[in-house]
Amino acid sequence: MQKDNTKSYWLISGLYAFFEKGANYLFGFGSVFILYRVLEVSEMGIWVLFLTICAFLEVTRMGLIQNALVKFLSSEDKALHGEINTASLFLNFVLTALFACFLYLLAPFCGYIFESPSIIPLLHIYALTTLVLTPMYQSNFILQANLSFKGIFLSNTIRQGPFFLFLLYLYLSDSPIALLQLAQFQVFTACLGSAVAVYHAWPYLNFAKKAKWDWVKKLVNFGKYAVSTNLSIMLYKSMDKMMLGGLISTASVGIYDLAIRITNLMEVPTFSAAAVVFPQSAREMVNNGKTGVKKMYEQSVGAILGLLLPIILFVELFPEIIILIIAGEEYLPAVPLLRLTILFGLFLPFGSQMGTVLESIGKPHINFYCTVFGFILNVIFNYLFISWMGIMGAAYGTLLTYFITFIITQVILYKILNVRTLNVFKYIWEFYQKGFALAKDKFNYFFQKPNIAADIPPNQGKH
Repeated sequence: MQKDNTKSYWLISGLYAFFEKGANYLFGFGSVFILYRVLEVSEMGIWVLFLTICAFLEVTRMGLIQNALVKFLSSEDKALHGEINTASLFLNFVLTALFACFLYLLAPFCGYIFESPSIIPLLHIYALTTLVLTPMYQSNFILQANLSFKGIFLSNTIRQGPFFLFLLYLYLSDSPIALLQLAQFQVFTACLGSAVAVYHAWPYLNFAKKAKWDWVKKLVNFGKYAVSTNLSIMLYKSMDKMMLGGLISTASVGIYDLAIRITNLMEVPTFSAAAVVFPQSAREMVNNGKTGVKKMYEQSVGAILGLLLPIILFVELFPEIIILIIAGEEYLPAVPLLRLTILFGLFLPFGSQMGTVLESIGKPHINFYCTVFGFILNVIFNYLFISWMGIMGAAYGTLLTYFITFIITQVILYKILNVRTLNVFKYIWEFYQKGFALAKDKFNYFFQKPNIAADIPPNQGKH
């Protein structure tokens, strides 16, 4: 029975996590698909930089609140869940208030650095958006800790879907699209997402009357590495765009971002798996120790790479067609960039799952140190390569950083968990074997006609 429950968990949770990441990606991609056609390249660059700055704040909040909350709710006695939830909610509100103040102070500086005053009101509006998102994030973190992914999927879809539909309406009706208008509409969709998340998390919203300082300290002590790690990862992944905006122009950001957005398709299966693996990995550590976590890491990375390799090959063969379909001829200079950035997907599953398993076994500081090292390396390489090669330098610098950090992190995982990188390729092959076997069974089921006569006993039907 336990085995069946485990299979059911992985199937249902995995599907909801995949659908959630996939829907967010499709709505996000559909939105920029429209924006690429209606905005000037420089305007698109401003919108990209605005979203990047906002993502820094949300990633910081998720790092401090999410992983610590999921970790303790997954491993501590249910009698303590009320105290844990209250301490976490207190941290969430304090952090959000600081973010709102920070945005007002940061906005004029960003306008000066990027030579784009129009980004200032966008950041001011997002100060309100991040406040409205507080109930949604808190509820979704609690849902994840309780292995309930349906509400997470619905709340994020409700938040992203109307924004895309609003853009589609403006586009089809030939109405003008202003960046300020889009930022204002984000406030409305954040309200919708929060309402849906709270509704689905209601059975799990168990709070104590007061926040206990002991639990606040525990959450901060665990989350400080996660928040530093997530922020470093965000800087790691966004520094190329930030440096392009500062060293070259916002137009170069718009072109480079197209290649990155296509490459980010790799994140759908990667982060879907991470959302499911994290709480299960915490339980695996309690039940089977490091041996179980090691196998989980190798299998999850192998399965993710099995999904990604055909996508990477397709993009390498047909980059021009992809860019023409998505953005049009104006963005064809992104073709050589796309051929390089799509290779990021070869390294992404290793790093993402490493962070997941290290945090689940109580060693988030190691992941933090690796990420900070990668961030510093990426800043150095991007500055050197962008100064030398221009926009192509951002892709070369980031790819080199991924390669070096991949080697270092695999050595660390070998020493801590005895992870064998070559085992990943064995699991890739097993993934394809199982996929082919499943496809064959489905083909035979639908297209092979059963011999009904052979199943009838010789004398049956005779009178």
